[in-house]
Amino acid sequence: MRIQHKYQSTLVINQFQKILFLALLLLPVGQANSLAIDLQEKSGEITCKNEFNSGKVGVNNALNKLVQVASLVGEVETIFQTMNRNLAPQLAAYFNPSAWPKINDRATLAKVPVFMYHDILPEKEVFFDVTVKELEQHFQLIKEQGLTPISYDQLVTHLRTGLPLPEKPIVLTFDDGYGGHYEYVYPLLKKYGYPAVFSVYTLNMGKDTGRTHVSWEQLKEMAADPLVTIASHSVTHPKDLRLLNDEQLKMEIEQSKQILEAQLGIDIRYFTYPEGKYDQRVAKFVEKAGYLSALTMSDTDERFAGESESMLAIARFGQSRLAQGEASPIYQAWGGAKLPNFWSGGFDFSAEVQVNKTTVDETDITLISGGKPVTIHAKSRYQVTEILAGTEAVAAVDGGFFSLKYLDSNVMIGPVLSQINNKFVPGYRGEMSKLIGRPLVLIGPQSAKFIVFDPLKHNTLQGVEAVMSNVTDAFVAAAWLVKDNQPQSAETFGSLFDYDAIRHRAFWGINQAGQPTVGVANDPIDSVSLGKVLVKAGFRDAVMLDSGASTSLAYKGESLVGYTPRPVPHVVALVPPASTLKSTNCAIAQEVK
Repeated sequence: MRIQHKYQSTLVINQFQKILFLALLLLPVGQANSLAIDLQEKSGEITCKNEFNSGKVGVNNALNKLVQVASLVGEVETIFQTMNRNLAPQLAAYFNPSAWPKINDRATLAKVPVFMYHDILPEKEVFFDVTVKELEQHFQLIKEQGLTPISYDQLVTHLRTGLPLPEKPIVLTFDDGYGGHYEYVYPLLKKYGYPAVFSVYTLNMGKDTGRTHVSWEQLKEMAADPLVTIASHSVTHPKDLRLLNDEQLKMEIEQSKQILEAQLGIDIRYFTYPEGKYDQRVAKFVEKAGYLSALTMSDTDERFAGESESMLAIARFGQSRLAQGEASPIYQAWGGAKLPNFWSGGFDFSAEVQVNKTTVDETDITLISGGKPVTIHAKSRYQVTEILAGTEAVAAVDGGFFSLKYLDSNVMIGPVLSQINNKFVPGYRGEMSKLIGRPLVLIGPQSAKFIVFDPLKHNTLQGVEAVMSNVTDAFVAAAWLVKDNQPQSAETFGSLFDYDAIRHRAFWGINQAGQPTVGVANDPIDSVSLGKVLVKAGFRDAVMLDSGASTSLAYKGESLVGYTPRPVPHVVALVPPASTLKSTNCAIAQEVK
């Protein structure tokens, strides 16, 4: 119901404003900025999308802008819709963290690489040194690959609550407090705007031991910068904390914190184990000293942050791994699944298309999210990459069932409508009865529906338009994997052939952010287990597509499966938000016989 009385609207808006400051303090600056921009767009008061500054100034700017905009927005419903989509899920996650020091289940699915550096010098002296030139090349690679360096505070919040991070997050850390950190690293951080963690042991502050170390004045300057997080790295940097007695261990862990806090005038909340060596006794001393998290390392067991043992043992990768070509962890970086809205059902077809690879319950899956969903009905059977060629679609997965009666036929068993060629084709009557009760997928310009297919009702254009008046695409999928946020049981698959077999499987659906998502299970899996995996991966609704030998996934002209799949005549594709959906591809069906 729309409240039109000005006094009523003002009262509601005033109540809304009261929670903004708390919300913005809890949200990462980027998400607060996104919320402000969204409200500005709704009000028609935005002319450009300038990013807010980081730190306290950014929060205050965002708050002021939101208060101004909230006063201008005339529709109270718009405000609360924006709250629901951007704010309420964040607050719910923030106020329901996992029991410390456990890592939140949602965070275990993300892929956040934490990179460890030691000394940075003009010329290397030992193998673990990195030159200034190499470090800037790493920073440039981060920029080119669209990665977002995040602060350690952001990582800790994510690991505790499961709050999603930017699409491709990474964390930069520098150990031992070398002079090169101030002389070379700090200027580069300011140049690129990248946050980083500096782990410092206090014994050698300002000393030249054959290698220079930062002075207290230099460290104070760095610590005052919002880009910099200072972590304790013990007092004397013993090679193995596990070998110390309790009194020595307490001194190394507690005194280093006390000294740093006294010298810098800030809270020291994080610890870094010298040479990464710790056990449960050492971790207990770290906990008792009041640290919120600790960083470790291993030469033989490098992991993403979410795969760490606990908040007291966050794993890292060596700096050499960052620029290790396709084997680098940066190419798997993923900020985690979107959070569900309190009132689910909204859609977002305006996000940029993103590829994410993750592992859930020991099953590797590839997900491509964002953009606008479309289907393409080709004139024959092709590889998915061939169907995409010449279109504006950047990603696609194989689609609905097709008849195997003729090798080169594009005849679909169920009805199909594709906005690319703007033609509705009824289902193949000889086999359509096999699809009764399966999901009928209906796609419109700004939404999608998954309903139970009835050939008596839905085998005409008028029939599907009766369900969705602005339908642009339609086809029948194999089965529901996830329905209304719930994985589907074995009973729901009915007589579907091989639903319980272990095989490669393709799927598409809507994630918790309302974004269309296509993907494949890279490891063979049964349908029931796949549904459970996809719920954990953040799907609100998901349906299985033609699978087994047909399982295909392509992105920007390249196949993302490690085999040659069976050619198919139909795909579910994602196009960039600004696409006009024009195509000159001869593979697309203009007339289907």
